[in-house]
Order: sequence, then structure tokens, then C-alpha cells
Amino acid sequence: MTGSTTLDLGPQAQVVARLVAGVPDARLPGRTPCPAYAVGDLLGHLAGLAVAFRDAARKDLGPTTDTDPGSVPPSLPARWREELPTVLGELAEAWKNPAAWTGMTRAGSVDLPGDIAGLVAVDELVIHGWDLARATGQEYAPDQAALRACHAFLLEAAKDESRGGGIFGPVVPVPDDAPLLDRAVGLSGRDPGWTPPESP
Repeated sequence: MTGSTTLDLGPQAQVVARLVAGVPDARLPGRTPCPAYAVGDLLGHLAGLAVAFRDAARKDLGPTTDTDPGSVPPSLPARWREELPTVLGELAEAWKNPAAWTGMTRAGSVDLPGDIAGLVAVDELVIHGWDLARATGQEYAPDQAALRACHAFLLEAAKDESRGGGIFGPVVPVPDDAPLLDRAVGLSGRDPGWTPPESP
């Protein structure tokens, strides 16, 4: 997916927004497939990345696009139930503009082509949607176009022999005949069989 080819992030953003609405307050301290994040942290991370990639699509470069997400702990907005669906919608709307997918932009303090930034945004929505669903016991059915784009992006990223940290952990082997979502999750460095630990 390069150049003038675009993808509608709206359906996947809506999937994530529905998951957000299904998170009870009691789950906020719970663990997620991201070892460093509790559920509340993951929601804060989603809020931050939605704003950052919204602004990256708009080429509105500044503090929201220049900050390395690993340099500051994610902060859960006080009104996260209202704010998160709003910024997810703004993210999707920004990437409907074909110009968002062209030229250069920046996200997470990294300069990158617009089409690659769009695919990173898709990957974030699909994989963190899975993280949130697994951590909170919700069913997860990602948008299929977004899932296919995410899998293709992660498959390409897996060819980078230098990876092993950063936004991707080492690939978790998954059978070739496993569902596409499981294969994408494995490529992202997660175990598709992960479930939250039992409460004491």
C-alpha cells in the first residue's frame, strides 16, 4: 500500500471505540498483553496515539507528533469515556484525506512517509484493539480490510533482522493455517493465546 492508495480507518476506529465503551472501571488496574501497561495505561496510550496520528495525517507537526511515546508514561484522560471515541473518530477522519498518505510526516518523534505512517496507525488500532479486548474479556472482530493491511505491514516488518525490541517484540511463532488475526498478533510479538491472570 503506497502512494495514492488509502485505507478507511473508520470501521476499525469504531471497533476500538466500542471496546473502550465496554471497559468497566474495575478493569483499569488489570494486566494486558503489553507487560508494561495496565488497562488504564493502554487506554491512555490509545488516546495519545490517536491524537499523534491524527495530527500526523494533517501534517500538523508539533508536540503531539514530536514526542517519543516511550519517553513518558501514558496518561489516562479524566473523561476518557468521552474523549477516546472522539479522538478515534478524528483520527479516522484525518486519514480519509488522500493527501495524508503522501509526502512526509512525523509521529512518535520519527519522520516517515505518509503511507507508512498510515499503516502504523492501522497496526496500532488493530493490535491494541486485540490487547484491550483480551485484557477486558470482550469479543473482538476487527475490520477485515484493516486486519489484512496490518498483517501485511507486520509481515514486512518481521523481515527486519535487527528487531527484537522497540514497538515490536520478537515474533511469536504461529501456525501458517491459524486465523489471520492470530498470525498478525504473533508477528507483533504477542502470544495469541494470552489471557489475563486469575484475580487472587
